[in-house]
Amino acid sequence: MNQKGCPEHKVMALLSNAMRKDTTYEKVLSAMCTRPHPVAVKAHMQFIESNMGDFGLFQGTKELEEKVIKMMGEMLGDKNACGYITTGGTESNIQALRTARNLCNKEHPNVVVPASAHFSFDKIADLLRIEIRKAALDSEFKVDMESAEALIDDNTIALVGIAGSTEFGQIDPVDKLAELALSNNLFLHVDAAFGGFVIPFLGRKYDFDFSVKGVTSITADPHKMGMSTIPAGGLLFREEACLLPLEIDTPYLTIRKQHSLTGTRSGGAVAAAYAIMMHLGMEGYREIVGRCMKMTCRLVEGAKELGVEPLIDPVMNIVALDVPELDEVRKQLRAKGWTTSITRSPRAMRLIIMPHLREDVLELFISDLGAILKKI
Repeated sequence: MNQKGCPEHKVMALLSNAMRKDTTYEKVLSAMCTRPHPVAVKAHMQFIESNMGDFGLFQGTKELEEKVIKMMGEMLGDKNACGYITTGGTESNIQALRTARNLCNKEHPNVVVPASAHFSFDKIADLLRIEIRKAALDSEFKVDMESAEALIDDNTIALVGIAGSTEFGQIDPVDKLAELALSNNLFLHVDAAFGGFVIPFLGRKYDFDFSVKGVTSITADPHKMGMSTIPAGGLLFREEACLLPLEIDTPYLTIRKQHSLTGTRSGGAVAAAYAIMMHLGMEGYREIVGRCMKMTCRLVEGAKELGVEPLIDPVMNIVALDVPELDEVRKQLRAKGWTTSITRSPRAMRLIIMPHLREDVLELFISDLGAILKKI
């Protein structure tokens, strides 16, 4: 730090130089976040001082959080769901399984998750000292129910289903997992961090949320397809009793108890989530998801014209392409400014069609991919 401060214009110039090194979203096909909607940005800045870690000081922001949770609950099958705005899917998943662990109070707890589960569950194993057992996937990359059932024993405290898997965008048979959970008296958590703001707007009914008896908690992130600012995740429980195992005393704050994992929480993110959900409504989200799905179909069509097949027909706006010479193709795409990613097993090119992508940019990607494939 300098002994004397810098003038504002010099500081802003330094920030601009740093930002020029960041990747802009225009040619990014690997990220599950996107440019936040301008309405969300305005709301975030308006509430930039609010700290939800001590929401007794910020009653208006707390009321907005309650309204966001109610709207998300209605979207996900239960208007009476409770919860709070987290920093994202990782925190939400940690807290859901922390509740499951604290409710069961077993000495050597384990949780059964699909092999497609997000890497946050590996963090959970380390942080909470819970054994994570990974069930096999079927041919369509959904959890194999026989494999999941075989992993359950007397120390199992919870099952996890994925609604919009990170690599394939697949939706596990949550209704079947719920039957298994109920028959074994287990907590069932659904990780819909990505899918929570996609699946309700696909125009097809999927049984994945609180409308399914047996689902205990859901992760869904407004800062992904919800078009809100970062960080804005969401953790919802069917029953308020599930929040109790997370509470600790906060004697020096204006609130008596705190159930969040982080202490300080951004009120700006809460306001942004509220603003964009109110602004877009169900129809607005349906339009956004519809546009992304239209581009997803065009991508698959264009890839097939180049002789490249998807590993599965996309369920949502995530595509896994079986590209030959994958590493070399990705290297050459990167040289042209494209950012892509890969799936773990089987290895494929993973592409996410987010709202920041434009139709003309997608056509350019298909063209560049075709030109590269012709050369290798």
